[in-house]
Parts: sequence; C-alpha cells; structure tokens
Amino acid sequence: MNQKEFLAHVTPVQDRLYRLAKRLLVSEDEAQDATQEVLIKLWSYRKKFKKLKSVEAFAVTITKNHCYDKLKLKSSSNLQLVHTNYEDEHYNTVKHTENQDSVNWVLKLMNDLPEQQRVVLHMRDIEQYSNSEIAEELNLNETAVRVTLSRARKTIREQLLKKHNYGIR
Repeated sequence: MNQKEFLAHVTPVQDRLYRLAKRLLVSEDEAQDATQEVLIKLWSYRKKFKKLKSVEAFAVTITKNHCYDKLKLKSSSNLQLVHTNYEDEHYNTVKHTENQDSVNWVLKLMNDLPEQQRVVLHMRDIEQYSNSEIAEELNLNETAVRVTLSRARKTIREQLLKKHNYGIR
C-alpha cells in the first residue's frame, strides 16, 4: 500500500480520532500528539488493512488503547488558563458554574460506567452515531445497543438525581 492509498483510508477518520483522544486526554496538545502517534501506528499496520472489516473501527480501537496507556503511565495534570482581567455584564457566573458542574458530574459518571455502556453512550450521544452504526462497529445487535444505552442513561440520571436531591429528603 502506498502513501496515497493509506491517506485515502485514514484521512476521513483522522478528525474522529482526534476528538476521541481529546475527550479521553482532555488536553488539546496531548490529543494532537496521540493522534499523530496513532497515525504512525496505523502506517505500520497498513499492509493488514485489506484483512480488516473496518479500518475506522481498528483506528478507533488503537486510539482508545493508546490514550488509556498514556493515562496509566502518567497522571496528566492539565493546567487551564483563566482570564480574570475582564468582566462581562451579560455573563452569569452562577449559572455557568452550575452548568459546568453538571457537565463535569455527567462526565465523571460516564467514566464510572462499565466499559461497554461508556463506549455506547459516548458513540451515541457525543459522536452522534446511529444505533445501527454502533451495533456494526462493536459487533453487537441493535437491541443490545438500545438496552445498553438505556441502562447507561438510566444510571447517569439516577446518580444525578441522587446528587441534586442530597439532603432534601
């Protein structure tokens, strides 16, 4: 396989690999580095592409595993720069903080889900895949995808309600 054929296979999925890496690693720089490293790995596997059912699924799996390995090797502490030298009258700090807190809780709860539920929920709600596409990529049937998605959403909903209702009852 030459470079042009390789790029034809990999270019359409490159953006998706970056988004997945960014979601797992949080840092844009680390996500870019991870994406580049995954592309290098894919280049070394290019001769096996013809044997694969889906190059995209293979690339996503390599990206996911690479990001998990990076997270295991070092606990990355990402610094977030905050500009506090201006004030916006239309900006509601309390509302923004509450919304950000809820988003952070959902992400934390997603990470606490079992692997299959987390992957299916991420693919459906974040990557916007259809149930049939998820089923095909994960080698499940559509009913299993719907059940898994339902259970994941139910768990997150119950945990959020439990958190928001803490001390009320």
